[in-house]
Amino acid sequence: MIDLRLLREDPDRVRASQRARGEDVALVDSLLSADERRRSSGVRFDELRAEQKQLGKLIPKATGDEKAELLGRAEQLKADVKAADAERDAADTETQELLLRLGNLVHPDVPVGGEEDFVTLETHGTIRDFGAEGFEPKDHLELGQLLGAIDVERGAKVSGSRFYFLTGVGALLELALVNAALAQATAAGFTPMLTPALVRPQSMAGTGFLGQAAQDVYHLDKDDLYLVGTSEVPLAAYHMDEIIDADKLPMRYAGFSPCFRREAGSHGKDTRGIFRVHQFDKVEMFSYVTPEDSQAEHQRLLEWEKQWLTSLELPFRVIDVATADLGASAARKFDCEAWIPTQGKYRELTSTSDCTEFQSRRLSIRMRDGKQVKPLATLNGTLCAVPRTIVAILENHQQADGSVRVPEVLRPYLGGREVLEPVAK
Repeated sequence: MIDLRLLREDPDRVRASQRARGEDVALVDSLLSADERRRSSGVRFDELRAEQKQLGKLIPKATGDEKAELLGRAEQLKADVKAADAERDAADTETQELLLRLGNLVHPDVPVGGEEDFVTLETHGTIRDFGAEGFEPKDHLELGQLLGAIDVERGAKVSGSRFYFLTGVGALLELALVNAALAQATAAGFTPMLTPALVRPQSMAGTGFLGQAAQDVYHLDKDDLYLVGTSEVPLAAYHMDEIIDADKLPMRYAGFSPCFRREAGSHGKDTRGIFRVHQFDKVEMFSYVTPEDSQAEHQRLLEWEKQWLTSLELPFRVIDVATADLGASAARKFDCEAWIPTQGKYRELTSTSDCTEFQSRRLSIRMRDGKQVKPLATLNGTLCAVPRTIVAILENHQQADGSVRVPEVLRPYLGGREVLEPVAK
């Protein structure tokens, strides 16, 4: 959530942010009104309680008619205090509910618009000309079947559409990717973490995933637990309700977890293969930093993502995601999109978001800087979303005979194997 003081001092900035996101601008005025009622009812309650306490001191000393009058006033005050307390609680509840519906303040440099209004910041690598090499590229599913690496038919039989098995070298390739990604993250100073896949509602809501993203979240009604769509959720909630000494910052974690997404709005999109699925594994970077360092940390996370994709020898571009495509928690987001030859376009492989103080306020995570205690900043960045990365590797490193060259960074994790060979023609 945002700082209520900032809302009071500069409501036009918050309105502009909501407008840029394509979200409800009227929410800002509703929140201002609720906050004003909360504060005024709080003042009213405090005044009545002070009078009540003062009266309590006078009654024992009074006699006769004066005492009767004071007792009558005490009865009225008791009712007034109860009413003021209820009014204050109601206004506070409404303020908190409205505040939780408000997205993070958009960074002023973010391009305004929808999904297609991003700005390309960088392009890396060379796109292969398969025509010049004399063959038509196969898509990742055909390659995966040739290699004995991907089985979507049995995935659908066992679990339904958008599920899959990674088999043989497919399973080994996932383990190689995860180990290589964690090795890079550990070398960069991240603490590796294996995180829970089920979290309580306060963890999911506190991270910002029960707002506009709620339709993609799996909920276990019987247990009132949520399956995470990313280890960002347990990593953000890891220090929930804690105060962290400023000299311990930055704190960086690299979480490995399964991820679950309904993909509720993706009917008919990416139905072939394993690009868009309901369950996948991912290595996620997460940082706790001082608010002053969040933009610099955002650039560092982006550099680690670029280092990873470069080590996989993939052609990719970096985009500055537009306002309406940010997600509620992010003030700014950069995506790295790899070239997918058979689609003839770049597709998202990694993403990094600067969430400023938005999540830490919701999760009550603060930093102690001398005598001052205040919210800190949180950031997240995908290092390796496994299925999409496998898609990009298979398609970009395929050879005419259906084999796939293994990037050098992965070879130590695949027993030195340089090429994945077809097992069936």
